[in-house]
Amino acid sequence: MRKISYILIVLGIGIALYPKLAGWYSDYRQEKLLEEIERKEAGHGQPFNSDQAGLVSGFIQMSRLLEEIDEEPEQHETQSADTQDIDDETGIGTIIIDAIDLKLPILEGATKQNLKHAAAHMSETAPIGQTGNAAIAAHRSRTTGKLFNRLDEVDVGDEIIVRSQGQKYVYSVYDITVVKPTDVSVLESDGLDSILTLITCEPLVNPTHRLIVHAKQESTDSTR
Repeated sequence: MRKISYILIVLGIGIALYPKLAGWYSDYRQEKLLEEIERKEAGHGQPFNSDQAGLVSGFIQMSRLLEEIDEEPEQHETQSADTQDIDDETGIGTIIIDAIDLKLPILEGATKQNLKHAAAHMSETAPIGQTGNAAIAAHRSRTTGKLFNRLDEVDVGDEIIVRSQGQKYVYSVYDITVVKPTDVSVLESDGLDSILTLITCEPLVNPTHRLIVHAKQESTDSTR
């Protein structure tokens, strides 16, 4: 009888600690992604693949995936096994927004796995740093400071830095809007400027729309 009691106590402790341990592992995995991307930045890296075909379907699919993740209350932070499915080779850069104390790895492709644990570049949009509109999406985690949780605190004029392919791209926020999940017009380009579009869900709980932050490239510096 005493043996069964010990087993139940151990199981109870394990269940109580699992969410915290899983959260730690998720943070550890994100940190390893950042390290891997920064290591690549010290090297030569590979060029981006630009694929403009299917922009509309890609945006709608990405928007749907964000919504699906929102319907899974914080499972992205408790299911640590999911992080093992991320391919480190998809890491293409790092996004930094000092105004909201944000630093995230950027993965190529707005897949469900990528969106759960990092920011994701929509492959259908322009390559980062090039003329056109490059879209980066991330989940609006309910945990303060996680992923794009604080994106609504960004203001016009704030600086966004993207490090990728040995380059440091500096953007300045010029427009913040809330749109319907199917409003693909947010990905339009004037064909002249290098635009960065950040996308996440709005509001934080039971989202019905998408929060859009537009920023224009101000400068480019080599990080090598």
